[in-house]
Amino acid sequence: MTREYAGNRFDADLAETAGPDMEAMMRELLLHKVTSPISQDLIPQATLPHGQWIATRLSIFAGAYNTNLMKPADAPKTYEDLLNPKYKGKLAIEAEDAMWFMTTVLHMGEAKGTKLFRDIATTNGISIRKGHSLLANLVPTGEVPIALTAYSYRVEQLKSEGAPIEIIYLPPVVAFPTGIGMLRRAPHPHAALLFQDFILTDGQKIISDREAIPTNPKVKAPPEGMIFVDLQRYMDEGAKWSRLFRETFATR
Repeated sequence: MTREYAGNRFDADLAETAGPDMEAMMRELLLHKVTSPISQDLIPQATLPHGQWIATRLSIFAGAYNTNLMKPADAPKTYEDLLNPKYKGKLAIEAEDAMWFMTTVLHMGEAKGTKLFRDIATTNGISIRKGHSLLANLVPTGEVPIALTAYSYRVEQLKSEGAPIEIIYLPPVVAFPTGIGMLRRAPHPHAALLFQDFILTDGQKIISDREAIPTNPKVKAPPEGMIFVDLQRYMDEGAKWSRLFRETFATR
């Protein structure tokens, strides 16, 4: 989109993608500020202070375990539980989840959090898989007995299909938004606003029916205790947290 605008090409009306990309477009001055009365029906975090995009759904990092290999009573309840030797060789995360890592570690306290995950990786090992869907799909097969950073919607989809998988939310539950925003040079601004309003009203049930988490809590409530990725901080410090993520997990 940045290249299209730089070349004076203005074909698109709306952008709808993951929060970090929406924030990048905001920083590049590609979006138009929009105020919608529908915001009052959504969770407070859905409406960004700058008003240039609004969250339509949430990607929630969730744990999951294979119910054929583990009883509910044996599943971890906290990240500290993962130090138990019974989880040795059973853990896996997605390869590029530095956003989750930053948010979780900062919530715990940076020194305490980084030490905890380094200890877990050193003591019990954590395998790394590329792709959140792949990570979730490997749980029912038994290749990954416990996934730590699958997306909740895929776990719920597999569960509804009868797969031997169960979701677990280890506190803090971390989420980041996918959002929608009207482009600054939208050729059809009124149609764009109508479509955005549809996504934030009737479209919320469509999102929920696909096991995703909409931003209207009356349609589907998010998990309790959920915290959000600080997108602005991640954009400013992403290189640091990607490096710490690799040092914590990939080098072990």
